[in-house]
Order: sequence, then C-alpha cells, then structure tokens
Amino acid sequence: MDLQAIRRDLHTHPELAFCETRTADVVARELTALGIETHRGLAKTGVVGVLRAGSSARAIGLRADMDALPINEANGFTHRSVFEGRMHACGHDGHTAMLLGAARLLAASRDFDGTVYLIFQPAEESSGGAQVMIEDGLFERFPMEAIYGMHNWPGLPAGDFAVHAGPVMAGTDRFDIRIRGVGGHAGMPHLTVDPLYAGVSLVQAVQSVVSRSLDPFDAAVVAVTCFHAGDAYNVVPGQAELSGTLRSFSEEVRQKALTRLTELCEGVSAAFGVETDFSARADSYPPTINTAAHAAHCRQAAAAVVGHEHVRTDERPSMGAEDFSFYLRHKPGAYVWIGNDPADGNGHGLHNPSYDFNDDILPIGAAYWVELVRHILGQGARNGGS
Repeated sequence: MDLQAIRRDLHTHPELAFCETRTADVVARELTALGIETHRGLAKTGVVGVLRAGSSARAIGLRADMDALPINEANGFTHRSVFEGRMHACGHDGHTAMLLGAARLLAASRDFDGTVYLIFQPAEESSGGAQVMIEDGLFERFPMEAIYGMHNWPGLPAGDFAVHAGPVMAGTDRFDIRIRGVGGHAGMPHLTVDPLYAGVSLVQAVQSVVSRSLDPFDAAVVAVTCFHAGDAYNVVPGQAELSGTLRSFSEEVRQKALTRLTELCEGVSAAFGVETDFSARADSYPPTINTAAHAAHCRQAAAAVVGHEHVRTDERPSMGAEDFSFYLRHKPGAYVWIGNDPADGNGHGLHNPSYDFNDDILPIGAAYWVELVRHILGQGARNGGS
C-alpha cells in the first residue's frame, strides 16, 4: 500500500458530499485486502472497518472524512483534479490515506487488546455526514467507548500536533433575514418604504451583538455575508435579503446571540416601518469540544511519535466548524490538528484553490493513529489481559 499513490489518486478524483462512491470503493478495496471486516452503506457512501485483537470488550473509533469541495482547482501538478468544480481543498484525501496507513500497520501487528472501528465518513463539508452516520446506526452497530478525529492544519509546521483540552472548533449557525418594504420610483423616495436603507442599518447594528451584548470573555463571531436587493438604477426595491453566520463555543452564547439578532430585527421593523423576518437554519453544527481525559491520550500518543516539544497545547481554537462535533455529543473523545506546512513555507490555507495536502505527513499521521490505539487498548495486549 503506497500511501502517497493512494492520496494522490483520491486527489485526482474528488467527489462531493454523499457522492463518494469511487472513494468508498478504494477504501473498501484496501481494507478487504488487509483482511479487515468491512461494512458499507452508512450515510450512503460511508465505510467502517472492524479490526479486532485480543479478548477485551473495549472498543474505540477513529474517523477520517472523505469528501471534496465545490472549488475549481488552480494547481498544475499531475495529480490535480480531473473534474472542473471539484477539488480536495481541505485535505480529506490525506485524512483517508493516513487512516488506511494505520489500518495496514494495526492489521499487521495486532498489538492491542480490543476493537478498533475505522470510520471513513462522507459529507463533512457543510452537509453533516457525521449526523447521518449516527442516524444510520453507527454507534448501535459499532459500539465504542470513545471516538477520535484528526485534521491537517496549515499554519502548523509539518508533523507538529495541536491538542486542545476543551473547545477546538466553533459551532456554526446560518441565518437569513428578509426585509419587506414598499418599492417605487427612486426619484420619489417619499412614496416608498425602503428595505435597502433598513438593511444597511441592520448590518451596522449586527456589529453590536459581539461588542455590546456578549461578555468580552466569550468568543463569538456574527457576520452578515450576503446582501441582495434591487436590480435597477431607478427603482427602490420592495424587498431585501440578508444572510450570515454565527460562530460560538457554547450553547449559552449561541442563544444570547440569536436572541439579540431577533431583537435587532424587531427594532429595525419599528424604526423604518418595514416587515422583518429572521430565521436561523436547522442545519447548524455544534461546537467541537474535546473531553480533557481523551485529549490527554492524544497528547501522549502524539508525543510518542514526534516528541513532547512538537505537541502544542496552547493553540487557540478555530472559528471554523467541524461535524465531528456531532459524534462528541454522543460519545467522549478528542479531535486534534496535525501540521501541514511544507518545509519551504509555500503552503496554502484550507479551502484555497491552490491548496494541496503535504504528503510528508502521511506516515506521521498513520503512526499517530497506531500509537493512540496502542496507548488506549494496548495495556491488555502487553500484560496478557485487561
């Protein structure tokens, strides 16, 4: 199994959420070749490998995501995407390859006592594939005491790890605001009720949510990112539509912000004589929050691979979101970052059309997974029972 060849093959053939059929075929083929029990069909294209050793009833899950992004790739190398509008711009090709590498090492050594579930998940990017895996019976069919995830991280040197004992990634909500007024001739504004003017005021007022309504020690982001109104130079539109995102690390802060946004919309309605509808979409992601004990396992495993000096515990959490958070609402566990920056410093950030996964970290990530399994499930195997 050549991890670089697999990774680059997946990069060349990216597949979007719930369409990862070819990717799942590659994963299932490699697991089957290793003699690993393989299950398919969860969340349409998900794959779960079951690897057992010893006699312990203990079990943990290791998760890799498989989907790509709807981005036109700007790279010119030979393994660039063959599909316009599809690209592995977040490194899920590398995540899949690293977990396959760990599967090979664990299948060969079997130096642990218990069961490892190798979870290859579709649709992490904004489609909540983790939640669908859960709804399809992941934890009932594959009972595990904890679950672990890993993501490559530009901004960290290749092979360094960042492990958080608490919040790692923010929860995210998407909201929409519709403002209805009375359209009319732009030369006769006194005969209109201008929703665009009301919308501009609302965009400015939204900036007060974080600065004036939340505790300064509570991290949050509230941003209006879309504003659509009108299509003519001489017409005051009858309607304006705004959309945006809310990011936070706790349910309390989230609810405060949503309540304040609703109140601001009501205030704009009263001040400008418009009708305002605020709605938060149902497809929100909760924050990704590690449990401290399981983060400690990750720190020890990472240190065994790269040394304690390369395991960071003081990295700030990210305002990006991650659907691994859904798993952590049902099971304890931890989600870590592995550095992706190349030695020459010419790497690109996630979701950038010039991004590429750093193949140098493939063996490091695979070794980390193996050490994590040995650390958590290895005691019984070394001592003759658990």
